[in-house]
Amino acid sequence: MNEFSPVAGGDAIAIARVLANEHIADIVEALNQEPRETASDLLCEVPFERLVEIFDQPELDGASELVEALHRSRAGRLLAAMSVDRAADILRDLNEPARSELLGGLAPPLRVTLLAILGYPEGSAASLMTTEYVSVPPDWSVARTLDYIRKVGRTRETVYAIYIVDPKTHVLLRSTSLRRLIAGEPDELIMAVAPDRAPITVSPLTDSEKVAQLISKYDLLAVPVVDNGKLLGIVTIDDIIDTMIEETTEDVHRFGGMEALDEPYMKMSFLAMIQKRAGWLCALFVSEMLTANAMQSYEGELEKAIVLTLFIPLIMSSGGNSGSQATSLVIRALALREIGLGDWWRVALRELPTGLVLGSILGVVGVCRIALWQYLGFYDYGPHWPLIAMTIGATLVGIVTFGSLSGSMLPFALKRIGFDPASASAPFVATLVDVTGLVIYFSVALVILRGTLL
Repeated sequence: MNEFSPVAGGDAIAIARVLANEHIADIVEALNQEPRETASDLLCEVPFERLVEIFDQPELDGASELVEALHRSRAGRLLAAMSVDRAADILRDLNEPARSELLGGLAPPLRVTLLAILGYPEGSAASLMTTEYVSVPPDWSVARTLDYIRKVGRTRETVYAIYIVDPKTHVLLRSTSLRRLIAGEPDELIMAVAPDRAPITVSPLTDSEKVAQLISKYDLLAVPVVDNGKLLGIVTIDDIIDTMIEETTEDVHRFGGMEALDEPYMKMSFLAMIQKRAGWLCALFVSEMLTANAMQSYEGELEKAIVLTLFIPLIMSSGGNSGSQATSLVIRALALREIGLGDWWRVALRELPTGLVLGSILGVVGVCRIALWQYLGFYDYGPHWPLIAMTIGATLVGIVTFGSLSGSMLPFALKRIGFDPASASAPFVATLVDVTGLVIYFSVALVILRGTLL
């Protein structure tokens, strides 16, 4: 797309001609890099068939705003020509009265279909489905089915899966692949070609993550959405991949300790970015104040043994790191359904010895470091340096074990009370372990160093 950027501020018609010959993915990428106003001007000059292809790409940023910028009649034609699931996505993001105006201009059958999809909660299978699939009655032959696919193939989301539906009840009977259809004899009934088993289906309210797992598990190109056996639509693999990328991005943002971004990073305004980040930072800052309170509680011990302050960053970071590791592992396992809420005790039994071993490894490294610095003369920890080393070693065992255990249990607790486990962000876990880590550190120091430094 080298021809695009140099003339972005020039003749929109000339640019549109360039776009007409580019690959759709390259066009969408280029439009995403341009200001919204420039992109709108360009799209007004693009041939209609090409415009439909562009808006059918989920990767197009701000598609609803770009549709709203088009003339109402052109926008209505665009929605009617697009795939149903993509049109529903755009309408869902439109504000009133634009949404109602566009819906009102559509043909009644299409309007009913779109309203039905929009009526389902976002993230459910039905909200992602398309009604543009290939379905045939059970008494059709292979030859007749192939002839039908040739006629309607251009208007269907996918032709690689064929669904056999009772014409009276609309109940899904079987499904078969295009490969099996091509390999069958022309005179064979399609029911004879289809696998003799019930199709893998989902209900309209099935979560998108569950849909993704089924598609992955059974190696499907699409999964039917049924209600009481009746086929409502299908969710294709490309739609579920786009949804999973979006949800994963939101989880990554939350795990980094901020609200999920509504737009690409470079398109976010300065004030919007501040709003997304300030709330979490303030919450974490208030939480970190507990660390200061913990240190104030041990002010006397710190005055007696200033040397203990040298290891506070080491202790706090080790606990936070172990907690963040455990949280990351558990959140991912929960997302992939490798574990469920009822497995919390199994995870605890796994993380407890893991934390003890990891803490022991860090403890040995910490003791060796203090001993090496003492013997090589890099730093003099005083006559009681062996006790200091023992304190650091024992504290690391305790805090890494606590960090691993608490970090692994926090996602379970959040999910139990209805929050997204990804909210157990790494900064949040680190803050929690920082406070408790100081308590563990000074408690161990009081036991080991009592009568010497304390």
